[in-house]
This record gives sequence, structure tokens and C-alpha cells, in this order.
Amino acid sequence: MRDKVLVARQVPDAFIEQLKQFSEVEVWQSELNPMPRALFLEKSKDATVVITTLSEKIDQTFFEHAKHIKGIVNLAVGFDNIDMKLATENGVIVTNTPDVLTETTAELGLTLMLTTARRIVEAARYVQEGNWKSWGPYLLAGKDVYGSVVGIYGMGSIGEALARRLQGFNCKILYHNRTRKEDSERTLNVEYRTLDELLNESDFVICTAPLTEQTKGIFNRTAFKQMKNTGVFINIGRGGHVIEDDLIEAVKSGEILGAGLDVVENEPINETHPFLDMEQIIVLPHIGSSTVQTRNKMVQLCVDNTKKILEDEEPITPVNIKKT
Repeated sequence: MRDKVLVARQVPDAFIEQLKQFSEVEVWQSELNPMPRALFLEKSKDATVVITTLSEKIDQTFFEHAKHIKGIVNLAVGFDNIDMKLATENGVIVTNTPDVLTETTAELGLTLMLTTARRIVEAARYVQEGNWKSWGPYLLAGKDVYGSVVGIYGMGSIGEALARRLQGFNCKILYHNRTRKEDSERTLNVEYRTLDELLNESDFVICTAPLTEQTKGIFNRTAFKQMKNTGVFINIGRGGHVIEDDLIEAVKSGEILGAGLDVVENEPINETHPFLDMEQIIVLPHIGSSTVQTRNKMVQLCVDNTKKILEDEEPITPVNIKKT
């Protein structure tokens, strides 16, 4: 009997055809809507590998259903949707898609910084709604990125790629990370700061870190009070880093100038969420790595990891086993 691969989100047929060369494949035929939880659990019962997105929760209930599972192949660099301890205890290999999305996500981070700083969404709406009747010297005046102090929270590969881009803007780049990155300090001319120092000194604070128990809710009322009143907060990490009520209050009270978010705590965002009524906050639908080229690379990596797992070989990008 052939191994079964369950693909929890629709991807281009070319990748499905590759999977069919070495396995039986079942695909949830929707690109935008996640597979219902009950159906995902039912379909996982006879799966050897599941190709998941951040929408699929891999927990005790999953492992109680998926008795034949050998691999969880996550179509994301993050894996906070997966109980890694349980996966390892069950002898299940977990893979992700690092590196291939680094440059694209950093590019989106810079785009979001510029868009927020220069009030681009607000300005486009101003024109679309027919409000552009005259010109004034401070009409929709924004904030310079060039020559500013940028604090990067999380100096992983995405943080480093962002720092490289910011060098062209003559920025002073600060960073905070769980461990100091002395190589980055030398090659990228970035300066380490404690979190308190980074918040106090930065004109822009950008979060690129993965979500952990230690970082959950770290951008809260205390953190926003430490930022400059002219400061802008950008999040391309995970929504769970932020206490959203505290961010709303910080912007409304003028403690910070505004925010640009590619991620929120509960995705997709509720259409009644207060963020959506605030000109000073821009929300994007979690598109950090969303270019055709990068998405294709991510899906191809998932296909290649799946093949390796089914052939009992070490996958290309394992999360819970060591590379040899």
C-alpha cells in the first residue's frame, strides 16, 4: 500500500503531480479557507505525511487520530502551530521552510515601514474619496525612514536581511536578540541593546522574532510607554507578540505615532476590530513572504522534504532532528 500525503491547502497542480509520483495524495481544494478541524483529523487517520499551514493545529488530539504519521511538513518558517514536544515523543519528523522566504519577508518589512511612515494607505484613500481639492505644505506629512534609528527585535535571518536593506537608508540600526550576534555587529554595523534601551532610542521598532512563551505579549503597555511619542511599531513576526488593547491605547493616547502590522493575534482579523477604524494603524493580511517566486520555493521545499521522509532519509530542513 502506498504512503498517503494529506495536503491541507490547495497548491498548484505541478507540485501535486510531483507528490503523486511517490505517494497517494489527498488535497483540500481551497486556497483561502482552511480545512475544517474535524475533517482534517478524519483525513489524517491514514496519512503518513501531512503538509500543513499555520492554520492546522498539531496537538494531542491530532496524534490520537494520526496513528500512521511519520512527518509533519509545515508550509511556513514558524511552527508555533505544532506541539514540538509531542511530535518528538511520537517519533514524528517536523520540517519547515526557512531561508527561502527570508529576503521576501524582509522586503515586505521595509515596505510596511515606508508605507506606515509616509501614510501611503491614508493618502491613497484621501485621493480615492475625492478629498484632494488643493495642496498644503503639511498635507498628509509623514515621517522619514532615511537617517532614522531603527530597532530590530529578533536578529535572525530576516532581521539581518532587513538590516542590510536599511543600510541604504543611512539608518542607525539597533537590535535585541536572545543572544548577541557579534558576527552581525561586525558585518552589518548593527549595535546590540537591551530591550529597554532599544525601545527608548528607536524611531522605528520592528519585530521579526519567532513567537515563544518568552516573547508572547512582550509588546505591551509597558513597552509602548518606553517608545518615543514619534515612534512607529512594525510587526512582521507573529501577532501573539502584541497585547492589542495596549497598542490601541498607545496610539489613541499619542504614546506612539502609529503601527504597521502584517500579523495580528487572531487571523483573519475580525471586520469589527478597532484596528480597522484607526488611520494610524495599517493591517496587512499576513503576506510577508507572498510573492509567486517565494511561494513556489516554499511549496517545492515541502515536496522535497516529504519525499525524503517517505524514503526514510533525513529531510532538508528538519526542525526536531539534527542535521548530520
